[in-house]
Amino acid sequence: MAVVTWKEICLLAGVVLGCYWNSLSCGFVFDDVSAILDNKDLRPSTPLVNLFLNDFWGTPMSEERSHKSYRPLTVLTFRLNYLISELGAMSYHLLNMLLHAVVCVLFLRVSRIILDNTSSLVAALLFAVHPIHTEAVTGVVGRAELLSSIFLLAAFLSYTKSKGSDHSIVWTPIALTVVLVAAATLCKEQGITVIGICCVYEVFVAQGFTLPMLIDTMLQVVRGKDGLPYTLLQTLLKLIVLIISTLLLVIIRVQVIQSQLPVFTRFDNPAAVSQTPARQLTFNYLLPVNAWLLLNPSELCCDWTMGTIPLVESLLDVRNLATLTFYSLLSVLAFQSLRHSTKSAKTVIMALSLVVLPFIPASNLFFPVGFVVAERVLYVPSMGFCMLVAHGFGILSHTGSLKKVSWLFMAILLTTHTVKTFNRNWDWESEYTLFTSALKVNKNNAKLWNNVGHALENQNNYERALKYFLQATRVQPDDIGAHMNVGRTYKNLNKTKEAEDAYLIAKSLMPQVIPGKKYATRVAPNHLNVYINLANLIRTNDSRLEEADQLYRQAISMRPDFKQAYISRGELLLKMNKPSEARDAYLRALELDGTNADLWYNLAIVHIEMKEPAEALKNFNHALELNPKHKLALFNSALLMQESGEPRLRPEANRRFLVYIKEEPDDANGYFNLGMLAMDENKNEAAEKWMKKAIKLQPGFRSALFNLALLYSQSKRELDALPVLEELLHHHPEHVKGLVLKGDILMNHKKDTKGAKACFERILQMDPTNVQGKHNLCVVYFEERDLLRAEKCLEETLALAPHEEYVRRHLAIVRSKMAAMRKTVHTEKDEEGGNKKNTWKTPPTRSEESSKKLEGSQSDKRTKSKSTKEIKDIEKKRAAALKRLEEIERILSGD
Repeated sequence: MAVVTWKEICLLAGVVLGCYWNSLSCGFVFDDVSAILDNKDLRPSTPLVNLFLNDFWGTPMSEERSHKSYRPLTVLTFRLNYLISELGAMSYHLLNMLLHAVVCVLFLRVSRIILDNTSSLVAALLFAVHPIHTEAVTGVVGRAELLSSIFLLAAFLSYTKSKGSDHSIVWTPIALTVVLVAAATLCKEQGITVIGICCVYEVFVAQGFTLPMLIDTMLQVVRGKDGLPYTLLQTLLKLIVLIISTLLLVIIRVQVIQSQLPVFTRFDNPAAVSQTPARQLTFNYLLPVNAWLLLNPSELCCDWTMGTIPLVESLLDVRNLATLTFYSLLSVLAFQSLRHSTKSAKTVIMALSLVVLPFIPASNLFFPVGFVVAERVLYVPSMGFCMLVAHGFGILSHTGSLKKVSWLFMAILLTTHTVKTFNRNWDWESEYTLFTSALKVNKNNAKLWNNVGHALENQNNYERALKYFLQATRVQPDDIGAHMNVGRTYKNLNKTKEAEDAYLIAKSLMPQVIPGKKYATRVAPNHLNVYINLANLIRTNDSRLEEADQLYRQAISMRPDFKQAYISRGELLLKMNKPSEARDAYLRALELDGTNADLWYNLAIVHIEMKEPAEALKNFNHALELNPKHKLALFNSALLMQESGEPRLRPEANRRFLVYIKEEPDDANGYFNLGMLAMDENKNEAAEKWMKKAIKLQPGFRSALFNLALLYSQSKRELDALPVLEELLHHHPEHVKGLVLKGDILMNHKKDTKGAKACFERILQMDPTNVQGKHNLCVVYFEERDLLRAEKCLEETLALAPHEEYVRRHLAIVRSKMAAMRKTVHTEKDEEGGNKKNTWKTPPTRSEESSKKLEGSQSDKRTKSKSTKEIKDIEKKRAAALKRLEEIERILSGD
């Protein structure tokens, strides 16, 4: 048994790199979105045990909507990728490329068992560059094929060592084979078929039996002429071990899927729901279709569902000739190879076993699968095909007259396949390039038109997307999903009437309920979203909320485990001010999916509406246990802690806001709330830093601008507050609290009574009943020594707020001042013979100092003492007013 040299390994690795290096620039497309981007099992926060409870797409195996594809080892490698680069696509594609190189080396090692060195290398090279593999290698979900193939080939190589030099059974390689088969099956279901390949190898290669020899031996045993030969007994013993192992794996696999097959619709696999003979004729016709893709991979398509391959509904259909030709060639090859014990015959029978056996699970012949044709499932069968081609090449290359021609043909074949593979990789760069390339091959598949529309929709190009969705409805008028896509796009284009009409068409296409028959088994779960989408559309009209609720309840009645219906209904019930019912809806959804962080978050919002902050915080915390980076839970739980006013919660609130801004570095609200927390802790420098960051990210941020100005004011930096207030009022000229603060600073620190007066008058223009603005304007009148206007102004203010003692006291002070001035004027007239010179001193511009001036005009110490107390009361009132403004601003921080 020839070994694989380092030169050959490097050659294969180089060829793989040359073919697939451009796949590193591809993103996540098609099934990658569900398997990678939407799969919570990749996240470190998800317990590892979930990988063995959920299917390949992250759906619990117990749920009917599960695809029942159980591949935990493959998902584990995705999780490792996530640990390295999270959702950076390059690392995923790089690992796929490396795994393909490993498969090529192992395949070369396997080929060496039945082919000569040159032919085996040709087979490995052809396998490395075959264009049919682009879906398995460049598509990230194709890793299931790659990993399963590695364990499959390793299991076969291990089994080939189960025969000792003295022809005895060596059990260690057999035990290792069983373990590797289990691993292959945990990567993808077809891995179990290697047991059949090992059986074929044992009987026809290792033991050298031919079909006539087996028949003759069995006849002799039946006739009692002779016992079983020892070699045949050894073979039977090994085969029994393999078969029992296979049965055990099958039983375990059936238990995992809970004896349920996945739910597929006629759109996924039209022949699966067709009647006889169309079902059988179509499924058998798909075999030559797959064989042709291996032979001539010139027109490749990522999706062969729906109308791609029309049903073969009659025996007179000309396509049946292709089926007959395929079976004829396969039968001739199998029959001739089984009749002879030559090396060539053994090569053919092993190649055929690699072609046929791994393909059986995807053939639709024994049980339906969720696709018509899938190029990636040809990854292992293509090994047998490459062996056959290489074997034919080996025969021709040893024929003198055809040697050069055969080498030229192989060189052309490898070159063209390499170029085709390299170019095909570019199709997988994005969903738009992938699906538009597929439409060049097949225009009768509505799913392709839909998927191009989805790609354009993701780019917010709704007008173009709508054209593709409408074309999908024309190609497949009964495609529920296409009509749903049309409705959603009309909604995005704000064409509500057209959107509702499209949803109603989709709803009319839903299968009718048949008494006694389970509805969920006859419809794809995603098609039930038509009720959700229609309800979500009409609930924007408050007069149709009950109608929307009826649609949600209808969806739930059709499928009691329809989680999204409970979630959407919970949101609606909140809008209908029915928080208790909303809570019940979310609790029911949590029974179906207790590990859904979004559900715990929604339940927390319900408890907030029910004025139960403690329960809300518990649910927020539960959401964060499941997903520590749940952005909304981080933000709102931190906000709830902050608003609770409990100092012990502030450090945790601060930590959560810090995590939030790490996840959402461009959201100014996170920085603003960090600033508010710092203000609560009297950490003015930190508060200033966070507020400035928030304003930088969101110029004109109302709450951040005001609170930064307030921070400056409280820190005795009133002059720094003025430009901030100018910016605030530039963006929000009607910001009352900003005008109040600006007016106070202008009057008390800039001594600009004119500017202050303009601020307070602006407030009263907007709200003539604003007590604070009115009172401050009265103070301005007093500062301007217009006591009559000040008195009148304070009287009007008192009328607006008759219970405000500080207004009453200030009015008394003004009246006292006016009386004192009249008395002073009368005395001066008596003493100075009517000299009319005004001896008033210009009152200070600070409003609190103006009160002191009023007090200084009194000669009675008792009066002075009393006025000092009044000053302190005024100060307290002013501070309390500003404090109230600050608190209101915090509460309304989302404004």
